[in-house]
Amino acid sequence: MATMQQVADRAGVSIATVSFVVNGNKRVAEDTRARVRTAMRELGYRNNVVARALASRRSRILALLFPVLEHRLGQTAMQFFTNAASRASELGYHLVLWPAATTADDVEELISGGLADGVVVMEVTMHDPRIERLVDLDVPFVSIGRTADPFDISFVDIDFERTVEDALDHLAGLGHRRIGLVVEDLDGTAMADYGPKVRSEAAFRASTVRRGLTGTVVAAGASAEGGRQAARDLLDRDPDVTAAIIMKDDSNFGLVSGLTAAGRRVPEDVSVIAIVSSDGAGAATEPVLTTLNAPGPALGRLAVESLVDRLEGTTTERTHTLIPCALHLADSTAPAPA
Repeated sequence: MATMQQVADRAGVSIATVSFVVNGNKRVAEDTRARVRTAMRELGYRNNVVARALASRRSRILALLFPVLEHRLGQTAMQFFTNAASRASELGYHLVLWPAATTADDVEELISGGLADGVVVMEVTMHDPRIERLVDLDVPFVSIGRTADPFDISFVDIDFERTVEDALDHLAGLGHRRIGLVVEDLDGTAMADYGPKVRSEAAFRASTVRRGLTGTVVAAGASAEGGRQAARDLLDRDPDVTAAIIMKDDSNFGLVSGLTAAGRRVPEDVSVIAIVSSDGAGAATEPVLTTLNAPGPALGRLAVESLVDRLEGTTTERTHTLIPCALHLADSTAPAPA
């Protein structure tokens, strides 16, 4: 087995630099880090993670809590995870997906085992028992999402209120006065007060009233069939609707399909815009959807950076960061029909 000295010789650096890269306990220039990692691969060097953890009393593992039993790991969530994992690796940490339930007990089991130095929480509800328990245990954590009262926690999140306003600005600017919002049907589940849904629906209702628009909210069930049913429900509740905002990527196709089956052309009769989405999700539908793209890469990286800064004592300040979605125009929105 290769030694650390052999890696240092191959990379043309000191053994201390190799140690910094292996242990992640000091920042190393990216080009130097790359040379060291290349040498490690070429020589077949294997780092003993368990021994390092025992010696330092730190695992350098970050746990990402995701309630996969209650909520799917969709495309937007995967953007958060992959970019967070990449940034963690750059900073000398490992990000591990922990598919825990939304209960406080699962969180305590994770922490009591000493597996993780810190925690990133995803799919946050307005009154999230996981976050309440992490606060009680005084565990370093950052949430991707906000509770109803997030002042005392560190979070990064999508600015859902601004995103809804931007969607309505776009549609109202095209002359639409009767607009629907399609959200995920979470009633009766552990995710019933899921933050993105609650915040977006509240912002939509308040803004349509303030603007003097007719706003209708319907919920979509799973997948494309849920979108088709949402289209039927929307047209039943407001037959004169001319635009729809959807926040459920796996139902985008079904919504457009349902509108078409009802004799409504997109965008000639009904404009459709997908929010908290992506270009890829929009391109999976015909016509290609106008989207407000989620800032998943930025938020995933920011969450990890904030948590690592706290773990390494760089800062004690809480992180409160909101980023709105970015508008990407495509073929599914057009001026309201006369």
